[in-house]
Amino acid sequence: MIEIDDKIVSADLLRECFACDLAQCKGICCVEGNAGAPLEADEVDTLEEEYPRYRPYMTPEGIEAVERQGFMVVDADGDYTTPLVDDAECAYAYRDGEVTLCAIEKAWAEGKTPFRKPVSCHLYPIRLVQFSNGTVGLNYHRWSVCAPARKCGSRLGIPVYKALREPIVRRFGEEFYAALEAAEQFLKKH
Repeated sequence: MIEIDDKIVSADLLRECFACDLAQCKGICCVEGNAGAPLEADEVDTLEEEYPRYRPYMTPEGIEAVERQGFMVVDADGDYTTPLVDDAECAYAYRDGEVTLCAIEKAWAEGKTPFRKPVSCHLYPIRLVQFSNGTVGLNYHRWSVCAPARKCGSRLGIPVYKALREPIVRRFGEEFYAALEAAEQFLKKH
């Protein structure tokens, strides 16, 4: 573990390799799992406010799930998560052929909303943990469905944190990312 400001970072983010390979995994991370994607409290209001902008890209089943369950649900741990369709696929998903993608991100890419997608989705496979003292932990979540991403990342030599530069900067800022780069260099020397 590495401490940067008020954050505890798993060294695996600097040592392990990762690069999404949608051609292989088909976006299965938006379909499988035991709960929806974690949401930050301020994202719930944003999901509701921006709904008319990304709703046209959602599946009919996803629209029905949101209209029945709401823009978020509370999981077994008491955390806010995205609603699911039939306890599987994220309600905010859509399909492009065989690949499952994010309807919110599609609306963002087309300039229809300033909200890209929940930050937990953008950061995946980094999972955040909030400790009672205010410290944030950044952990590398290894999920079997991401085996193609680990292979692709290894082949390309891309550490997890470099593959996720944009979402890390979105959530924590440029200075934090620069500190991760410095930490990687330090680990390589020691």
